[in-house]
Amino acid sequence: MAGLLEIHDKDGHPEHKLKLERSEVPFICGGCKELGFGLRYQCPNKNCNYILHDECGFGLQYRRPPTQKFFKKCDFQFHQQNPLLGTRICNICALDIQGFLYQCSHGDIDLHPHCANLSLTITLPDSNELIELRENTKSRCLKCQRKERAGKVQGLSYVSSDGKLCYHVACLKEACLDNWKRGYFQLDVLAIEENKILALQNLAPNQVVRPSEGQSSNAMKGIKLLITFLKLVVSAILGEPFTLVSTLFQISQN
Repeated sequence: MAGLLEIHDKDGHPEHKLKLERSEVPFICGGCKELGFGLRYQCPNKNCNYILHDECGFGLQYRRPPTQKFFKKCDFQFHQQNPLLGTRICNICALDIQGFLYQCSHGDIDLHPHCANLSLTITLPDSNELIELRENTKSRCLKCQRKERAGKVQGLSYVSSDGKLCYHVACLKEACLDNWKRGYFQLDVLAIEENKILALQNLAPNQVVRPSEGQSSNAMKGIKLLITFLKLVVSAILGEPFTLVSTLFQISQN
């Protein structure tokens, strides 16, 4: 998605236009209230901390999301707040919507702007596998160890094409938010090797995330594939924070 270099949020921030920037510093988007990294729209006034995801800025300007594979019959409109009564749940991540959203004109499907822009397929390097965004999966999530989440809205999952690696988008977002709250997304914290392991273990609690001497070649290959999978799906969820991701997933061998 090509971003505009400058936008104007006339309702949320009428004082100044917002400029497109890239930053490795985490932020909470002033529009959707979700965690973000990477590309963002920010007020040039140094005393102002109003920030938007680039996807939220895109929604403000164009009012419609990119083409949606999963909701082809929906006519989506962008809203800065929910026009209907009650709590709205994102049909991609299955989490509450607190701010900006795309809503189907029929009122039954809602999307976070960032979720509406998630990659549909990601190539796993050095393998014949793809990571696909899917509606239904028979695989267990690496985080919650369940095939389905509790709740009426299930959301989508990132799944390797062989079905061996799977992550609910909801679980992935929750794990990333938890890692941020624990301070694991600070580069000085990640300079300590054990903190990297703790952050990765929080992403995949029941998996071995560190190679060590004495492991078989198949085990080493499996760990490498897992780390690559996590690296790619975390990048997709967070907006490709390059320095953070390269630091987090650079694990030394015991």
